[in-house]
Amino acid sequence: MAEYKNRATPEEEIIEEVPKCQTMHASMEILTKHIEQALSELDLNSVSEMLDDILGAKNIFVMGTGRSGLVGKAFATRLMHLGLRVYVVGESTTPALHSGDVVVAISGSGETLSIVDLGQVVKKIGASLIVVTSQPDSTLGKMADKTVRIFGRAKNGKGDYLVQHLLGKYAKLSELAPLGTTFEITALVFLDAAIAELMVRMGKDSKALEEMHDKLQ
Repeated sequence: MAEYKNRATPEEEIIEEVPKCQTMHASMEILTKHIEQALSELDLNSVSEMLDDILGAKNIFVMGTGRSGLVGKAFATRLMHLGLRVYVVGESTTPALHSGDVVVAISGSGETLSIVDLGQVVKKIGASLIVVTSQPDSTLGKMADKTVRIFGRAKNGKGDYLVQHLLGKYAKLSELAPLGTTFEITALVFLDAAIAELMVRMGKDSKALEEMHDKLQ
């Protein structure tokens, strides 16, 4: 019996054959390729119009739910660093919306009920609605004044061909980018890049942004 004491089980042998952090590497590769695809499909005219509206707004409001909401908050923080009057919808200090204001809604599906409902309110008030989404033909996309399409997988995973091509035989790794992850990460990168464009248009550098940074952190 002693000769079998240190022999690895079949399960342990399989684990040893799998490269370390393969899942992490594959996931990062998926997201990187996804961002590249999104850039190649980005309509720069719609992006430019979005930035023009933001710069011409009396006030800017940003809204989204879940992880898209966190992306929106990150974008709002950078707009604040640029010295723009920006608010996050739902915060206790957010003022009333008026015509002449611009609302940026972030929703991969464009069908999130709470955001669609808020979009209808925006339209009734007469403010401008900009939608960042993967689905321009969605309910939210159709009611928008301007739409910026960000390539991203739907929550049901249909049509996510980049994932399928990259993963090959590792089919189970299709869950590496669950739900709207690819949209959210790509939207975050896109909106940070949009801030860089706004910096150029406004003639501001990183020092100007640092002066607006929270000194109480």
